[in-house]
Order: sequence, then structure tokens, then C-alpha cells
Amino acid sequence: MYRRILVAYDGSPESRLAVDECVHLTPQAERHIHLACVLHDPSPYLLAGEFVPAPTLEIDRTRSEKDLKEAAARLIERGFSVTTHLLDGEPVEVITRLVNTLQIDLLIVGHKRSKKWALRWWRGSVDALLIERVRCSILLAGEPAAR
Repeated sequence: MYRRILVAYDGSPESRLAVDECVHLTPQAERHIHLACVLHDPSPYLLAGEFVPAPTLEIDRTRSEKDLKEAAARLIERGFSVTTHLLDGEPVEVITRLVNTLQIDLLIVGHKRSKKWALRWWRGSVDALLIERVRCSILLAGEPAAR
């Protein structure tokens, strides 16, 4: 039984699917969901060699925090015990550290199927890199197949 679950969340449609996957789990007293949003280090926020102004980064943080709280509220409404984590860093590194520190049993990650499989592995998507790094079960949540 999965007792400690980590859902990687960034507000994207795919990460919302990862949160929705929790609906297939039964809320139980000993089951706890950690909902983690990782904000990239400011280094990607470069414009012409200059850092983006701090207010712009703060707007991004505020928006992410709001999204994270809304996702947590949806899980709490379903009866789950939830802890949120809004962290800075490189997503694969931060998620790997959380899996180890929190002794996670199951990691749920959203996955966009529109990329070609070989390209995804060649370029190193977050979900592909996590598979090699974490030592727990991983559930990849993707949009359902068209019928």
C-alpha cells in the first residue's frame, strides 16, 4: 500500500492530471499526499544577459503558490491529508531529494504524450530523468487516449 505519495505539480494540464490520478486512491488515515511545485532557479530567467527584475519572479512565485493551494484544496475535498511544498531549484534534483527525505512510496508525474518517444529520452524530459534517479514506484499520468 502506498502511504507517502508525492505529486509533482507545476500548474500545467499534465500536472493537473497527476493530481487527478489521486482520485483512484482511497483516502486512508495512514496515507499522506505531498504536493510539490518546483520553481526553476532564476538563471533561466535571463533577458539579454540581465536577470529578470525581482517583481517578475515574485509574480511567478505568487501565481505558483495560488495554483498549488487550489490543487491541494481539491485533494483535501476528496478526503486526503495533504502537505504542499513550494521549492526553488532544478526540478529533477529537488524531486529526487524530496523522494528520499520524505521516504516516498509513490511518485506521480504528469506526462505529455505529444512529444516523440525517442526525442523525449534524447533530450532528457523530467519524467525520463526521474525514472533513473528515484527509488520508488512512479505513476505517469497522461491524457486519456482519444476514443
